[in-house]
Amino acid sequence: MAKRDYYEVLGVDRNATEEEIKRAYRKLARKYHPDVNKDDPDAEEKFKEINEAYSVLSDPKTRAQYDQFGHEGPTGQGFGGFDFSGFGGFDDIFDMFFGGGFGSRSSRRPGPVRGADKRYDLTITFEEAAFGTKKEIEITRNETCDECGGTGAAKGTQPDTCPQCNGTGEVSYTQNTAFGRFVNVQTCDRCGGEGTIISKPCKRCNGRKRVRKIKKLSINIPAGIDNGQAITLRGQGEAGERGGPPGDLYVYITVKPHSLFVRKGYDLHCDIPITFVQAALGDEIEVPTLEGKVKYKIPEGTQTGTVFRLRNQGIQKLRTTSRGDLYVRVNIDVPKRLTEKQKQILRHFEAETDGKEYHEQKKSFLDKMKDVFGA
Repeated sequence: MAKRDYYEVLGVDRNATEEEIKRAYRKLARKYHPDVNKDDPDAEEKFKEINEAYSVLSDPKTRAQYDQFGHEGPTGQGFGGFDFSGFGGFDDIFDMFFGGGFGSRSSRRPGPVRGADKRYDLTITFEEAAFGTKKEIEITRNETCDECGGTGAAKGTQPDTCPQCNGTGEVSYTQNTAFGRFVNVQTCDRCGGEGTIISKPCKRCNGRKRVRKIKKLSINIPAGIDNGQAITLRGQGEAGERGGPPGDLYVYITVKPHSLFVRKGYDLHCDIPITFVQAALGDEIEVPTLEGKVKYKIPEGTQTGTVFRLRNQGIQKLRTTSRGDLYVRVNIDVPKRLTEKQKQILRHFEAETDGKEYHEQKKSFLDKMKDVFGA
């Protein structure tokens, strides 16, 4: 793609003075600086184009060559792009526009850093989740080295101030521009931003300031905890850096399923089979609960799928003494293998009830069929 005319890029006349060129450049640099146009993918290219044009037109010698030879330059190789890789953020360039230059920046030596959080996955039984329990777990984590106290230096010594950054953790590079000095600040590559270097590292941690340890912890699992919930242990994560606090440990709970009960919130649900005779005549049946069997009387004429509610037989609610309920659904278990005598008894029973209003559901269904298909 052909380059645009440098005068056109800056929006100035070919007879513009140096001050007019500088003023135009400042206005465009502020407008198209990438830090101000992070959502504009073309801003960086426009900014480069503006700086290239200014780098040529701001110097009387290169401007004269450009006026005579154009973009090819006197050697036919062009003038090359303007390097602004050392430019800092918009705040820096804005300060130069209005402040007239940059001095040294204040020290920004890194402060305390909080340790990382850790995760532990713990599986417990259905009953342990319902009633609560105590568990002992074992984790591996970074802890502050007790040999050097977290300095990383051998006992009896201290880290030395980094000679490259003088303890600031940063180094500054100055670039002269049309606005004056431009300072780019970077993390010191010798000390990694610490501001200190260790000439005699600790023998235990080898200068890393932290050591890996296996830690046993006792955890109280509260009654009522559910699958997928987490227990937070404050300060039991990774050790912090430079005096920062440790992170936290999050223990995520997985609850094994129960063979009889299904949990929904703090309520329990259970299916119980009953016989046809029990359903028809009513009976006192045994109902399982988390704390053992209880007796429950079902009325005569109970239909399959009927749900009965047993209050306060569910899961204890977290941090309270109240409990959910137990919902029992009864299903009539129809026998598959009958003797001939049993079959005769059932046929006799069916004959005795035929035409009478003993089967309410059947009668209602037959009435609906008559409405649809007629008599």
